[in-house]
Amino acid sequence: MINALIRAVYRVAHRGLRLLWFLRRPETTGALVAVWHRGRVLLVKNSYRRQLTLPGGYVKAREDRRATAARELHEEVGIRVPPKRLVHAYHGTHFFEYRKDTLDIYELEVDEAPRVQVDDREVVRAEFHTPEEALNLTVVPHLEEYLSRRSGQGAS
Repeated sequence: MINALIRAVYRVAHRGLRLLWFLRRPETTGALVAVWHRGRVLLVKNSYRRQLTLPGGYVKAREDRRATAARELHEEVGIRVPPKRLVHAYHGTHFFEYRKDTLDIYELEVDEAPRVQVDDREVVRAEFHTPEEALNLTVVPHLEEYLSRRSGQGAS
């Protein structure tokens, strides 16, 4: 019951942010992690957004983007890795949800399937997909561009 209430709070807060972004048209900066295992990438479903994405979030003031990516990976799916293990793979900007959103995607290749834990509050689902499967799902624009480039289906 408490998780459902918290999910509702996330949805309301996200709608409020979208309204603020609509009015202000800000620039935001984030960092995501593409966790790869046997050719499949870990996608997450946030409780407040219809699109799938990668684990990640906003860069805090004076925080290194790679450190952001590692912190968010742990917070969202329970995978703890030192930031230096993350390999930079993508940098791009898209106008998304009324804001100029610049993201960096870091890759983490794992030999064994990681134990993934979601909080059922902010993140409600996490699952591995092939790039082809992911591109047939509803994903955020940065992820679509990253996967298209990685699989050779998009422009460089």
